[in-house]
Amino acid sequence: MHEGTGPVRFGVIGCADIAWRRTLPAMRAEHSVEIRAVASRDLGRAERFTGSFGGVAVNGYAELLKRDDLDAVYVPLPAALHAEWVERALQAGKHVLVEKPLTTRSRDTRRLIGLAEERGCLLLENMMFLHHPQHRQVDELVSGGAIGEVRSFLSTFTIPPRPPDDIRYRPDDGGGALVDTGVYPLRAALRFLGPRLRLVGAVLRVERARGVVVGGSVLLTDPGGVAAQLSFGMEHSYCTGYELRGDCGRLLLDRVFTPPPEHRPVVRIERQDRCEEIALSPGDQFANVVAFFAAAVRSDGGAAARDLSARNADSLRQAELVDDIRDGAEYVDVS
Repeated sequence: MHEGTGPVRFGVIGCADIAWRRTLPAMRAEHSVEIRAVASRDLGRAERFTGSFGGVAVNGYAELLKRDDLDAVYVPLPAALHAEWVERALQAGKHVLVEKPLTTRSRDTRRLIGLAEERGCLLLENMMFLHHPQHRQVDELVSGGAIGEVRSFLSTFTIPPRPPDDIRYRPDDGGGALVDTGVYPLRAALRFLGPRLRLVGAVLRVERARGVVVGGSVLLTDPGGVAAQLSFGMEHSYCTGYELRGDCGRLLLDRVFTPPPEHRPVVRIERQDRCEEIALSPGDQFANVVAFFAAAVRSDGGAAARDLSARNADSLRQAELVDDIRDGAEYVDVS
């Protein structure tokens, strides 16, 4: 466990593309983090990573967890492997930053959050878009009356088809579109409308040949009848955005889930008599989440750790809604 004011010493379990492109560059640039080891089932892959980001290459995930020079681990494995390796990391006394979704079933998410508390470890699902400043700026506009009282929320995250061997098409490993792209608009709805959202209805499109969800639409509502209409999938053109509709206007924001660090978001506010565009501050959400997690580890129960606990409650509610969608949706086979 981390002691003192030195950098948080990380081990990395798995050599995923997201780790290579975004998270490890952010870790390497963050002064409060040190990459100590990278593990892979293919030692050559681990060596490629350590050659660029530092640390020692380790052959096998279990070997990495035996190391006593690590405070935390980062887990960018396929979704279906998260529950096992997050549990093993927590049992080894490590703090854990894990790529979304934390697990693919709410019972496992609940169990792991409880285990982290029992072991005195911190656990965070890397829903990185939550750490971009654009959403706080949207909060300020909405609370300031820019669109009046919120009546509905719409959000989309769709991507073009991936290569045939992409892990997302393996329902027992990657989990399909619901747990890959669907959790983003779902989490955004929870962020803006609160945890009391419940499922009204859903449609999931299943590719017949591989038995994997490739797209879907979801309707949720809060107790006051404010609705969230969500779309997601990996058989579409690229689209990532959300819209808040109020009683006197609507607010639209594009590129809300995966903006590059240099992207300067532009909010569009439409009212009956005028339209307005407002440039927001850019932000590096991967750098922000790495710094946030490191601060929580170093704070020993400070504000960052308390915020992290609230994030875990949202992760659990997200996982419960994913279960509800999976169990309650109408399934449509597509070729």
